[in-house]
Amino acid sequence: MTDLLVSATGLRVTRSGRDLLHDVDLTVRRGEHWALLGPNGAGKSTLLTVLGAAGHPTAGTVELLGRRLGRVDVRELREHIGHVDPRHRMLSPLTVLETVLTGLTGTADLMLRWEPTPEQVAAARRHVADVGLEARVDSRWPVLSQGERGRALIARALMSEPRLLLLDEPATGLDVAAREHLLETVDALRQRHPDLGSVMVTHHLEDLPASTSHAMLLRDGAVVAQGPADEVITTGAVSDAFAFPLTVSRDGGRWQARRAR
Repeated sequence: MTDLLVSATGLRVTRSGRDLLHDVDLTVRRGEHWALLGPNGAGKSTLLTVLGAAGHPTAGTVELLGRRLGRVDVRELREHIGHVDPRHRMLSPLTVLETVLTGLTGTADLMLRWEPTPEQVAAARRHVADVGLEARVDSRWPVLSQGERGRALIARALMSEPRLLLLDEPATGLDVAAREHLLETVDALRQRHPDLGSVMVTHHLEDLPASTSHAMLLRDGAVVAQGPADEVITTGAVSDAFAFPLTVSRDGGRWQARRAR
């Protein structure tokens, strides 16, 4: 099994004659946890769509889990890529356990005439416990808080035992306490699954877990900087990416940005 989870070279995505991404190179290896940072319109979500095998580049090459986009059945490839999106649509008021089990089928609802095995139910319960929702396992989606939903979606994404985990602004809409709980969950997850690689999209440095190992800064579809997090998430590079004077600091493993004085 290759250590290389993502290998993108000369990646370009063009829509309606406009480059949403251009000249992007990215390599993600197992055990690495990347942050994609940049302002609105920088191309973060577009890049995440390609990394999730849900979209194809206009130019360049992209290999995911050792297989090249355009030469592989993307449906089979997606089974090995977990995706956490707080905008996930629920079609029915499923319980936490049922929501997590849909990670096996990749659907928004339980499939008709499909029954999980006892082993699969046990695995789902383990993932629920790992994200701190054991007491809420039978609670239904409409009564869950936004933070509980986010943690349930992380457990759902883990059901397929992915090699690559994509997190699309998982702290969106959370209050401070819920955000901290979610980020603690992500940090613990990375300790429990040391071979897992991940890519997280966010606008806010405060939303990055301490386990973030690498980062890419994007602006107007181009890479401003990328590499080890401590070398990339700096005052100069972040200010450049956001075209705004910022001061970046790190305390207790976590980053924050303030307007430069």
